[in-house]
Amino acid sequence: MKIVLAYSGGLDTSVILRWLKENYEAEIIAFCADIGQEEELEGLKEKAQKTGASKCYIDNLQEEFARDFIFPMMQAGAIYEGQYLLGTSIARPLIAKRMVEIAQKEKAEALAHGATGKGNDQVRFELAVAALAPDLRVIAPWRHERFREQFPGRAEMIAFAKKNAIPVAASAAQPYSSDRNLLHISFEGGVLEDPWFDASAKESRDMYKLSVAPEDAPDEPEHVELAFEDGNCVAVNGKPLLPLGVMQTLNKLGGKHGIGRVDIVENRFVGMKGRGVYETPGGAILHFAHRQMETLTMDREVMHLRDSLIPKYSTLVYNGFWFSPEREALQTLITQTQCDVSGVVRLKLYKGNIIVAGRKSPKSLYDPKIATMEGDASMFNQNDATGFIRLNALRLKVRAAAQGFKKAQKSSIKR
Repeated sequence: MKIVLAYSGGLDTSVILRWLKENYEAEIIAFCADIGQEEELEGLKEKAQKTGASKCYIDNLQEEFARDFIFPMMQAGAIYEGQYLLGTSIARPLIAKRMVEIAQKEKAEALAHGATGKGNDQVRFELAVAALAPDLRVIAPWRHERFREQFPGRAEMIAFAKKNAIPVAASAAQPYSSDRNLLHISFEGGVLEDPWFDASAKESRDMYKLSVAPEDAPDEPEHVELAFEDGNCVAVNGKPLLPLGVMQTLNKLGGKHGIGRVDIVENRFVGMKGRGVYETPGGAILHFAHRQMETLTMDREVMHLRDSLIPKYSTLVYNGFWFSPEREALQTLITQTQCDVSGVVRLKLYKGNIIVAGRKSPKSLYDPKIATMEGDASMFNQNDATGFIRLNALRLKVRAAAQGFKKAQKSSIKR
């Protein structure tokens, strides 16, 4: 039997690799998607093979991740529950897609992952596999009783790794887990499971990888210009960039100025609330700048229609329905809404804040001749507003009159 395992080299997947090999007597092919983990990938192939894998694929998917996943999601203005920029959620369908391709190439019978039975990732992985390769079996060790009996907590996993000479970064003193990619890094578990724990305190600063604390950011603001074409950022400070280059450049700028840190208690798809801490420096800048470009170039009703779909789109991504027909249909509409979202946005970055400092576009719908307060009646006759207000007030007047009649009836009955 061959199993393709989604492998990060962290505590969970390292233990799972050995456990699968021993319990299924299977050949384990490890797969790690290079989607921006940087130094975390060093020595990973050797580590996987020493842990028991027959092969280890490490595929650089960063450009595809930025171009085909992050950028379409940014066009949608997606943000889950008003705070989460979906950094982990959007990576899972790409990882699952490549795992399916490797499984088909290697003629593997099953895929495996290290997502727990309490989290969202199990759903995201398995829904993607169901959409792409419904005949492939999926093994989720955390949902096996004998696995949970052997590893009731992270302490037992750390002890197992130590006993079997499997090097892992986690320790009993620092048991929280992290997940990093081009868009963000997330932290959860351990001390973070207490929502009263202050993840911004000085003693927690060693946890963060992508950004400085806002209070430690430079005392002088920095300006940055983002150029957009059809809703996609194509240049930063006048330098043309592909999506990957945009994300890498904005991550450095945002991290330098302490931008993109959020501490969230979110509603997981499986039904419980979970606490997560996230760093999304480049994504926060891109999301903000894209919205500023839209305010100048998008028709009001088109914007309001698209905005009404943001909660639905974000929930589809969060819950793992990237490869669903409804997400694809929404994406087609969103692409159409972005056809005029072109121009330049200037931002000021300062101590965790993103401040708009200007926007311009050849497709701007803002007309100062119409918007001016200086009394130019040739473009907008203020007298027209009288009839506009009267017509919009009509139903309110009718309702008020009807309520007055009802109140009068009630009053006479009481007397």
